[in-house]
Amino acid sequence: MPETDLALLTRAAQEAGTVARGFLGQDLGIEYKPDNLGPVTKADLAVNATLEQILREARPAYGWLSEESVDDPQRMATEATFIIDPIDGTRSYIEGANTWAHSLAVVEDGIVTAAVVLLPMLDKLYTASLGHGARLNGRPIAVTRRASPDQAEVLATRPTMEPHLWPGGVPDVQRHHRPSLAYRQALVAEGRFDAMVTFRPTWEWDIAAGSLILSEAGARVSDKRGARLRFNAPHPQADGMLAANPNLHDAFMQRMV
Repeated sequence: MPETDLALLTRAAQEAGTVARGFLGQDLGIEYKPDNLGPVTKADLAVNATLEQILREARPAYGWLSEESVDDPQRMATEATFIIDPIDGTRSYIEGANTWAHSLAVVEDGIVTAAVVLLPMLDKLYTASLGHGARLNGRPIAVTRRASPDQAEVLATRPTMEPHLWPGGVPDVQRHHRPSLAYRQALVAEGRFDAMVTFRPTWEWDIAAGSLILSEAGARVSDKRGARLRFNAPHPQADGMLAANPNLHDAFMQRMV
């Protein structure tokens, strides 16, 4: 029986975890990308090469969009595209923390159809395929049912809660943070937190996989203006992101616009 896209992503993510762990404690050869786009290490590039080899060998007709690869516009002419963040949370990886992740997705006609977020150091494997629910280490997961923003447990950076960004009034939330955007999404999908929000322009490779895991766990996922997210755009960046159960999402949107 042919390997499904989800099984392929899972296999590739697990191999990525092995490669990334192999660089821990070594000279990472840290460099900084232009335009304040953050650090990149030998591990990022090695993981990217491993993922590209595994995934493109298995699906040569698919396009490729990765944070660590030169963008090839031909991806927009393919039936499906891999959208990959080899190591989401590179700064955490450099610091020796354990909250970095591999984020892998398949997108067809702008919609994510299969997704994996793996945190190798925490032994957490989040998976989802379109229409088949979301899972953590094989166990079904779901978002919380909280309806009110007040006292909601929200994953967001401190600048996200500045008053000028909330015309309807800053909600009285309990703010938390995790450095990996993919992990933030997964934690909301898991029901550990009620919502996540970012107002900053957000690269597709940071959110593609997490967006499907969230929606399959029962979340409503949108950009900061409430518009549905679509992926594999010519300029692969979303206008922020908000994710929560539908009632809580609506309540936040009333404060945001």
